[in-house]
Amino acid sequence: FPYTTLFRSYFVCFPTIPALSSDVNPFRTVRLAYGRGFLDVDLPENATDVIEPISVPGLRDEKESFLQSLEHPIESRPLREHLFPDAKVCIVFTDITRATPNERIIPWLLEYVTAIVSPGNITLINGTGTHRPNTDAELRGLLTDEVVDRYQVLNHDAQDSKELVQVGTTRAGGPALINRRLVGADVRISTGFIEPHFFAGFSGGPKGIMPGVAGLRTVLQNHSGVNLSSPQASFGVLDGNPIWEEMRDLALLVGESFLVNVTLNEHREITGVFSGDLIRAHRDGCDFVRQTAMQKRSEERR
Repeated sequence: FPYTTLFRSYFVCFPTIPALSSDVNPFRTVRLAYGRGFLDVDLPENATDVIEPISVPGLRDEKESFLQSLEHPIESRPLREHLFPDAKVCIVFTDITRATPNERIIPWLLEYVTAIVSPGNITLINGTGTHRPNTDAELRGLLTDEVVDRYQVLNHDAQDSKELVQVGTTRAGGPALINRRLVGADVRISTGFIEPHFFAGFSGGPKGIMPGVAGLRTVLQNHSGVNLSSPQASFGVLDGNPIWEEMRDLALLVGESFLVNVTLNEHREITGVFSGDLIRAHRDGCDFVRQTAMQKRSEERR
């Protein structure tokens, strides 16, 4: 079963087996990341495989690498060329269910943006998708006190019709509803991190917009039983994945968005920064993650 945590993804694979005596079949202890700590579980030694990502060192200077990515983005002009003094800027960040190092990258991003744009013209939206809103204390933990005190920080509400605007239709024919503040911004920036996702292929990229700041009805149609049952709706699959492809299509209906995604290692250190075009930069990040966080199996355990 997939087990995604704040720090890394584990795949602990074991078949359904009858109860076994530990005297005959020894058990092994597997440590799983759990919340902000760890959980030790005992599993049958002869029926358990633990597949872990390759350990990748963190960047030597995270902030400098981050800022350089904004200046030299993938298939896009430098972020500063998108900005102008009176621009309305909307930045989407991930909520507490994600491992994104918001407390580092959001202050760096704001330092860069406010060299041109006034803080009063910047709105940060917590991309909760259909999750609950985060508390003030949680937002301060995510973003730092300074960011929360200085900028407008809002929780997305997927059920608040007044905060949503239709940008098109879903493949099922329903309204494609997106947060109006993002749609109405002059400059849209979607942040997050990239890891394998069990039905969307990978996190990050257009997923920050859809479902990150989409309406509940829109999300439910995308996450339908028909889409989820597709063999292509799986880890590491983008092309032919009906869930990811619709996420991409709906995110693009919003208009141009500048992507700022990072990749992480097991210590939550940044291993790569992928900025620029929403789709192309995400693809490059996914290729990197595919090589570091996914392992090929030559055969299945029987």
